[in-house]
Amino acid sequence: MDKDTLYLLLKDLANGKTNIDDAYQQLKMLPYEDLGYAKIDHHRALRDNFPEVIFCQGKTNAQIKAIFERLAVGNSNVIGTRASNDAFLAVKDSIPNIQYDEMSRVLYLKSTQLQVTGRVAVVSAGTADLPVAEEAAISLEVMGAGVERVYDVGVAGLHRLLGKIEAINEARVVIAVAGMEGALASVLGGLTSRPVIAVPTSVGYGASFNGLAALLAMLNSCATGVGVVNIDNGFGAAALALSILKTIDG
Repeated sequence: MDKDTLYLLLKDLANGKTNIDDAYQQLKMLPYEDLGYAKIDHHRALRDNFPEVIFCQGKTNAQIKAIFERLAVGNSNVIGTRASNDAFLAVKDSIPNIQYDEMSRVLYLKSTQLQVTGRVAVVSAGTADLPVAEEAAISLEVMGAGVERVYDVGVAGLHRLLGKIEAINEARVVIAVAGMEGALASVLGGLTSRPVIAVPTSVGYGASFNGLAALLAMLNSCATGVGVVNIDNGFGAAALALSILKTIDG
């Protein structure tokens, strides 16, 4: 939308030729800021549940810093995933209150305490799955959701999971993070009525094929109410869980 089109839209709105809802539908796709190497979507939060999130892997530290700076202008809470410690130090030069979690590689700015009704249980099969589980948990916390962490409760010791099932059922959504054979998601699907978001991880020996075995097992789950995101995609699971919580809230 150019300046003339925007002016005519606002003029029609002022003259009653269009209504607020129609104007909103046209404006909500704008604007984006073109940095050459990135087009920053400043209106993402109008269309979605959270501002644009930066996937840091493959970007230079200078690019990450610049994108973070621009997003921080209009948003008090910003997330970057797959970030390095060097990227964190680069961004910290201009945004002193930026935070970084080394395990999950999540780089985040959390200036405002957002509040979303409901909690999400993030359940991991093993300690080796924690980087992905924490990517989901920290992303949810920055986005305003409550998180119940239930870690190292894989099916090799099922009694560990059964001892936490009451706390899991108190959540509105469950995220199941597991590598190896990925059985945790099916077990949880059979133990809770909550929607289960399964996250396969690339944890495992050779025949796990870097998470492919867990992915296929989760996709073939016989349990009901289980959906699956991509391998190691903790953030994707968090975003889906947030959408479910927002939908429940209406």
